[in-house]
Amino acid sequence: MWEPSERYPDPAIEVLDPRFRNIRLNNAGIERLATGVRYGEGPVWFGDGRCLIWSDIPNNRLLRWDEETGAVSVHRQPSGYTNGNTRDRQGRLVSCEHGERRVVRTEYDGSVTVLADRFEGKHLNAPNDVVVRRDGSIWFSDPVFGILSNYEGFKADPELPTHVYRLDPGTGQLQVVVRGVHNPNGLCFSPDERLLYVVDNGSSPNRILVYGVGEDGTLDEGRTFVEASLEAIPDGIRCDTEGNLWAGWGPGPGLSGVMVFAPDATAIGRIALPDRCANLCFGGTRRNRLFMVTGQCLFALYVNAQGVPYC
Repeated sequence: MWEPSERYPDPAIEVLDPRFRNIRLNNAGIERLATGVRYGEGPVWFGDGRCLIWSDIPNNRLLRWDEETGAVSVHRQPSGYTNGNTRDRQGRLVSCEHGERRVVRTEYDGSVTVLADRFEGKHLNAPNDVVVRRDGSIWFSDPVFGILSNYEGFKADPELPTHVYRLDPGTGQLQVVVRGVHNPNGLCFSPDERLLYVVDNGSSPNRILVYGVGEDGTLDEGRTFVEASLEAIPDGIRCDTEGNLWAGWGPGPGLSGVMVFAPDATAIGRIALPDRCANLCFGGTRRNRLFMVTGQCLFALYVNAQGVPYC
């Protein structure tokens, strides 16, 4: 059972490299903001609403936490078994739905626009995580997790290989940008968008890959950025403005929580949580509050770092 630390620095925030000492705030501790979630995912911060939206996949709903009051409410139900969420450059919510196997955008009036549900005439598998580049292009991973059972969507046979796609903002056409990765998962760009990080949950051990991004959005052949232990599963990832990579991690004692990697791939910090961290994002007025979603809870921690906008 998780309990807040009775002292500072919070012993659950571990310095693995001296570079993390400047990131950890010695008088800030991990806070639990919400519980009672069946399996949480996809947190996204709305600064204009001072709220966090995140997914409760098996319960087929999006939840909302309000910064001013601390209240938790249902933002949308049904949600299409939404997993990953982000915002586009116009501030609209972009979501990956397991139920209809599609990527959608919520318009200002609350209506939903389908952005992608097929490739070459075949159904997508189960779009998982999504990011939007400055040029408006939408990048998302498409593993099979959401169609493996009737728990986080609807059981179905895959019709396509597991790819990472880029959706062109002008033509609406889908392009495969990463192929040959069995079950790509979390993804994010570096602050200058010259690198794309992709979690590979189909290797043994699991890995985080990194690809160079050209001006036209093409990728190089990529390489392994971090190789996890045989027991570890990286999941959702985000970069801060200094290029450090923050990764949801787990499962199990000594693994569950968040791992922080410097741009040179050195593990510099660890945030221990009672359960596997499925995904995370930065928020708050200064984007210096890290929100961490585990299977059943929402946690937060103030840090001396800022997330990349629209992370």
